[in-house]
Amino acid sequence: MKHLIEVIVKSIVDFPENVDITQIDGESTIVFELRVRKEDVGKVIGKKGRTINAIRTLVNATAAKTSMRAMLEIVEEDNEPEGEKPEEFGGDYTPPVEY
Repeated sequence: MKHLIEVIVKSIVDFPENVDITQIDGESTIVFELRVRKEDVGKVIGKKGRTINAIRTLVNATAAKTSMRAMLEIVEEDNEPEGEKPEEFGGDYTPPVEY
């Protein structure tokens, strides 16, 4: 199932090299933590959550074959470089805009 999620998500996002999936096995449930870049979270969720719900449906259908329950959670990565975080500048920091 992890490979299924990986293939689907990497085909959707702009930064497939930053897709990371962690599998946590429980007694009757498998939890998948999906980490993507901040810029790609919206693409994975989709309009009104349709994309992530479709992925979750596929994962649950696959898990049902083995009488398991699967959960897919999106964990947003904080990919700002060190020293560039707004709180280090008193909260009023606006990053420069490149044109």
